Amino acid sequence: MFKDYYKLLDVSQNATDEEIKKAFREQAIKWHPDRNQGSDTTLRMQEINEAYLILKDKEARARYDIEYNKFKQYQKQKRQSEKEQQKSEKQEWQQQENKQQYSKREYEYRDYKVEDDILAKWMENAKKQAVELAIQTIKDFKGVTKAAATGCVNGIIQLVIWVVVINLLFLLFRACNN
Repeated sequence: MFKDYYKLLDVSQNATDEEIKKAFREQAIKWHPDRNQGSDTTLRMQEINEAYLILKDKEARARYDIEYNKFKQYQKQKRQSEKEQQKSEKQEWQQQENKQQYSKREYEYRDYKVEDDILAKWMENAKKQAVELAIQTIKDFKGVTKAAATGCVNGIIQLVIWVVVINLLFLLFRACNN
């Protein structure tokens, strides 16, 4: 399976490192689970992280670009053969079969296998790192939320104690003056 990381981050293949970083930030903000509740956003964030991990690394991006160009050529040939096939055979079931080869995500292509074994391993590692990053982010968020709640409770308790102490001092002062 091949993922079009450029399409995922919404940048061109000749985007600069700075443009890729900016696109990553924009997509991360757009698809962050805090802004968009749902399981699709977590998966999308993992894929955005995966794309960024490959495209920010110069060697990985160079290998990816070679594979990406092969993929584009493959797509072009496939479109040409599909046009020829549609001219000769205009049957509905063929169109349905072609549509099913693509996943629901417009940047993911299940019918193309990455030829560069090293790149395939790097892409798989980037996917694993993105999942780990998402899990860690969720844990961190839960920890921050718990710490904030604990801090609020402690603050309220301290405030109540101070109010009680001040009231006792005030009552004691009034009793001494009488």
